Amino acid sequence: MRDKSSVLFAGLLVVIDIVMMALAFVFSYYLRLWADHLAPEELGSLWSYLGVIVVQILTLVSVFFFFKLYHRQRGLSHVDEFYSVFVAVSVGIIMSVAFSSFLIRNGPDYSRRMIVFNWTLTIVLVTFGRLLYARLMWTLQSRGIAVARVLIVGTGETARMILHAMQRMPGLGYEVAGMVSTDSQHEDLGVPVLGNADELFVLIGTHDIDEVIIALPEAPSEEILPIISDCHRARVATRVYPSAFQVITSDLSIGHLGGLPLLTVRDTVLRGWRLTLKRAMDVLGSAVGLVLLSPYMVLLALLIRLDSPGRAFYAQDRMGLDEKPFQMIKFRSMKEGAEDETGPVWAVKEDPRRTRLGTFIRRFSLDELPQLINVFLGEMSLVGPRPERPVFVEQFKQIIPRYVERHQEKAGMTGWAQVNGLRGDTSIVERTKYDLYYIENWSLLFDLKIIIKTFFTFFRDRAAV
Repeated sequence: MRDKSSVLFAGLLVVIDIVMMALAFVFSYYLRLWADHLAPEELGSLWSYLGVIVVQILTLVSVFFFFKLYHRQRGLSHVDEFYSVFVAVSVGIIMSVAFSSFLIRNGPDYSRRMIVFNWTLTIVLVTFGRLLYARLMWTLQSRGIAVARVLIVGTGETARMILHAMQRMPGLGYEVAGMVSTDSQHEDLGVPVLGNADELFVLIGTHDIDEVIIALPEAPSEEILPIISDCHRARVATRVYPSAFQVITSDLSIGHLGGLPLLTVRDTVLRGWRLTLKRAMDVLGSAVGLVLLSPYMVLLALLIRLDSPGRAFYAQDRMGLDEKPFQMIKFRSMKEGAEDETGPVWAVKEDPRRTRLGTFIRRFSLDELPQLINVFLGEMSLVGPRPERPVFVEQFKQIIPRYVERHQEKAGMTGWAQVNGLRGDTSIVERTKYDLYYIENWSLLFDLKIIIKTFFTFFRDRAAV
C-alpha cells in the first residue's frame, strides 16, 4: 500500500511540475509581448509555440528524472531543493532550445529575451509548485498518511537524538516502530525495544519496516557490517549515522611524501578567501539588518523601558573565537538584577525571571536583534555556533568531548543546531554535534541555507525560552 502511495505522490509531483513549466512558458510569451510592445500577430499566436512547449516540457521532466528530483528525500530543505531545481532547469532549458532548433523547422520566433524570461519563470514557478507539494505532504504525513515505518538500531545517546528529532517533526513522515538494542542494558525511551541486533532480519519483516537507521557512531565496522547485510537482505532503505571521523574525512585528497602516500583531511578552519567571503557577508547582512530594523529596535527598546524598571539593553560575557570573551548585546527580557542572588544559571521554559514583554520577545527571538551590532563589529558572525557564557564553557569542556572545537569559528546569531530545534533548554551534547558538523562542512551555500531556515524556524519554534 505504501509503495502505491509513493508512486501516486511521485506522479502528482510530475503533474505539478508539468503544469508549472507550461505556465512559465505562457507567462514568458505574454511578458515578451509586453516588454517589446508587440501585437500577437507580430510574434505569432501562442498555439504556434505548442511544439516548442512540448519539447521543452519533455526535456525538463527527463532532466529532472536524471537529477533525481522525483526521488524526494524526507526532510529535504527548501534551499537544497531550490538549488537542485535551479541547476536542473538551467541544463534543461539549454537542451530544450537545442532540441527545438533541431526538431522544429521554420518554427516561431523564440528569441533570447523570451528564453531568459522562460528560464527565470520556470525556476520560480516550479519552486513554488514544489513548496505547495511539500506543504501538502507535510500535512498528510503529520496525520499519519504516507509515513515510513522506521527501526532505529541502537539505544544510546545518538539513537535518542534521532528519535527526538523525528518526534519533534512529525511532518517528516517517520513512524518509529521501535528500537533495536545491541546490549542488554537500556533505559525507557518512550518507544518499545523490539529485540537485539542479531534478530534484525526477522524484526524487519515482522514489523513491516520501510527504513532502518543505524545509530551506532562509535561501533567498530565488524559490528556494523552484519547489520547492513541484514538490511540489504530484507530490502529496506538503510542509513547510518556517521562517526566523528567519518564526518571529518568525507573529503580526502591523496598526496605523497618522498613517494609515501598520505591522506590529507579537509581543512575545516576558515582562512584566506573563504574567511574574507564570510566576513563580507557578515558586514553586508548586519549593515542592511541594522538599517532596516533600527526603527523597530528603537520602538522595542522604549517598550522594554515602559514595561519594567531597568535598562533596555544589557551586555553579557560570552565566549567567542579562540575562547576569547566578548560582550554580547541583547534586549533585556528579564527583571533587572535577575541573577544577583542566584549567580549565572541556565534559562528554562516559563522562567519566572522574565518580564511580561520579555516572554513575548524571547518567544520570537527579538531579544537577539542587537547582536547585529556584534556581527558588524566582527565579534560574531551571522551564522556559527551559539556562544555560551564562560562559566558554562568551563563546565562543558570537562564533560563533552571536542567541545572546545566549537570555538574554532566565530560565534553566530543563528546556527545549524538552532534551526534544527536545538535551542533554549535542550541538550548541549546534541548541540555540540550539530555545531561540529557545521564547522566541518562550511560553505557559503550552507550559511545561506541556515539564514533562510532561521526565518521559517525561529518565529514558530516553541523551544525558545
